[in-house]
Amino acid sequence: MADRVAIFDTTLRDGEQAPGYSMNLEQKMRLAKQLELLGVDVIEAGFAIASPGDFESVRSIASVIDHTTVASLSRALVKDIDRAWEAVKEARKPRIHTFIATSDLHLKYKLKMDKQQALEQAERMVRYARNLSPEVEFSAEDAMRSDRGYLARVVERTIAMGATIINIPDTVGYTTPDEMGGMISYLMNTVPNIDKAILSVHCHNDLGLAVANTLAGIKAGARQAELTMCGIGERAGNAAIEEVVMGMKTRKDLYPYELNIDTKQLYNTARLLSNITAVPINPSKAIVGANAFSHESGIHQHGMLAHSETYEIMRPESIGIKQTTMVLGKHSGQHAFNHRMKELGYELDAELSRKLFEDFKHLADKKKEITDRDLIAMMESGTQSSPQIFELDNFVVNSGNLMTATACVTLMRSGKKMQAVEMGTGPVYAAFKAVEKIVRKSFVLDDYQLRAVTEHRDALGEVLVKISDAHGEYRGRGVSTDVIEASLLSLLSAVNRMFEANESQMEQSSDHSGSEKAKSWEPLPADALERDMKVTGTVKDDVSKEV
Repeated sequence: MADRVAIFDTTLRDGEQAPGYSMNLEQKMRLAKQLELLGVDVIEAGFAIASPGDFESVRSIASVIDHTTVASLSRALVKDIDRAWEAVKEARKPRIHTFIATSDLHLKYKLKMDKQQALEQAERMVRYARNLSPEVEFSAEDAMRSDRGYLARVVERTIAMGATIINIPDTVGYTTPDEMGGMISYLMNTVPNIDKAILSVHCHNDLGLAVANTLAGIKAGARQAELTMCGIGERAGNAAIEEVVMGMKTRKDLYPYELNIDTKQLYNTARLLSNITAVPINPSKAIVGANAFSHESGIHQHGMLAHSETYEIMRPESIGIKQTTMVLGKHSGQHAFNHRMKELGYELDAELSRKLFEDFKHLADKKKEITDRDLIAMMESGTQSSPQIFELDNFVVNSGNLMTATACVTLMRSGKKMQAVEMGTGPVYAAFKAVEKIVRKSFVLDDYQLRAVTEHRDALGEVLVKISDAHGEYRGRGVSTDVIEASLLSLLSAVNRMFEANESQMEQSSDHSGSEKAKSWEPLPADALERDMKVTGTVKDDVSKEV
């Protein structure tokens, strides 16, 4: 019988630490449920002691996950371990994941400990964690730059103290496949009690070798791989779930191991991550990128027509990409709509089904043919979880090559309508200036991307924006057959995230200071808005050049 390799997902912890990938509680809950549907064995839900928000995320995820182990990261400190246990203790399968550095570089400059002190600290904290949690994982941070003999001692002692999973991370993405395979083989053959634990690998992608290093570790004896969706993570990211899993599935001759992953959920999971974070998937991304199963070269197309395996080593259906074109039209009913959405991998509750069916009917009035890609885009747009602080009511744009573009935008907040008129060098620029004038808060437009979701002249347009203020960066996504509407929806999604983050920071600040919370937002008089815009209007002009 083939060995089994466990998939440890750290998208919600290591992945979320990457700039631009932060998620709120509701978004993390949605992604966690999808990861369970994907079939990952462990969800590392966060770093519980990092912040009250992280703690609440871990605790909430632990309470709703039915079958998957839920872990929280902690330093090898009592306060961290206590906080981690408090967050995961209600999980059906809880795990504490504690770590301490073992490389000479980290010991000297970061921890300011000698090797014996670090070893004793690891022993004490693993034993302490094991007295709380039925399952403890220990990570030797910067293991791949650690002295082999010392690392073997740490592994042996932490197993003796109760750790049943030992993680060997390539923390800075420094190692190579040969070195990773050699290290795992060395530990498997040197540590006397290694049979009492599972070895794990966690590889970063700084040299572009994370997936290769992970597969080398598995081949040498590791039976847990720590991965993220789409390889997101700090710096250059982590090894990607979809690449490691499909690498093992496609090359069974080299990796004859069992996995619990439902590969048909890979594409949906990647799209959900992109939808939640408003970070697009690179078209050339292996497995889940838009070009992964596209063929433009005449030679390739000829080969594909003769036999698909000439230029495809995987079938798109194996990762959940549907090949149907025309699916539904404006005369289709609710039952047919629900059935098709289920075929696409979406389970809709009654409320979401009603809302999306209404959106579908509106779209069907504008488009003659509706494809699966239209339905997926509509689903993702309809389930966006950015806060609804400002909502688009209506807009009118006048533009042409012989006139200055003018935009009149009306937004809703708390049942009140607010309107502004602005001019700009392009229709999107004018519309964005009007939004900035209404919300009374300046921001910088750092990125704007417009692309067609589907084919033909009536294609849905998807707009992704990134804005920033003094406190951080915020992303938004909008979809519509009208690119100006898609642009406004995308901007409002990002603006609402900006307001949510700023209000959260104000609440935390007032809680710490003991002062009253800031007053709720109120619109300024029109003349005050005009004065403010003269001083604070800082929307970049870049967007008008891209549309």
